Amino acid sequence: MNQQANKQLLSEEDLASIVLSDLKRVVREYATAATEATCPDMRQLFTKLMNNTLNAQGQLFTAMQQANMYNTASPALRQELDKQAQQYKQTQQQTKQFLQQNLGGQQQSMYVPAGQQQASQTQHQPYFN
Repeated sequence: MNQQANKQLLSEEDLASIVLSDLKRVVREYATAATEATCPDMRQLFTKLMNNTLNAQGQLFTAMQQANMYNTASPALRQELDKQAQQYKQTQQQTKQFLQQNLGGQQQSMYVPAGQQQASQTQHQPYFN
């Protein structure tokens, strides 16, 4: 037998991650099917399948976490958040200047979400202290 044929293409961690992702996707599909089912028996079937899949996903997640195969995202550093906020402010200012230069005397209106009109006129407070 060829040695390459015996060699595993993906690690156990990669395979487990693929299965975990597929289980998450299947849960979403079953949830969609359950909410769209008009027949009560079908709705019950999809709900049962979804719950069984959720249990399997939870068990796999726990096993992966215990085996150090699942790395949660690290929290964002304050300075990275501040850096991104500053970049967005600069981009906003550049966009505003561009619009003023190119629209001249035309009426400028920018979309402001409901409830933000008053907030945009006041000093913004930082999200974190």
